Amino acid sequence: MTGMTIAGLAREGDVGVETIRYYQRRRLLETPDRPNNSGSGGGIRRYGSEDVRRLRFIRSAQGAGFTLEEIGELLELDATDDRVRARELANKRVAALDAKIDELKRVRSSLHRLARECGAGSEGPCPILTAFEPD
Repeated sequence: MTGMTIAGLAREGDVGVETIRYYQRRRLLETPDRPNNSGSGGGIRRYGSEDVRRLRFIRSAQGAGFTLEEIGELLELDATDDRVRARELANKRVAALDAKIDELKRVRSSLHRLARECGAGSEGPCPILTAFEPD
């Protein structure tokens, strides 16, 4: 996986080319130099397996809920031995996920209750529909 164009990198990372460029502007991905020769490279920037690895990390970290700022910090920490800060960021993310899970469990429980009430067959509109109406 060396010598890929930006389109190839985007394909490998399952993102669009503009996403690659955005990550480059945010300094999450490197922007390779254009070759100066007029050979087969034609001045086109080329990307390698390290770029794919980094892009996949960014996407996975986003999926875990890290912000781009936090991802940038994690990428910087990757080059150091500062495991304490990396652990702090991970623990902060776990706490946020736990809070979200608790919130989702409450919503799920409310929806189960509303579904039971709606299935009870009483008169009037289904409580699921009215529960989401603004006050």
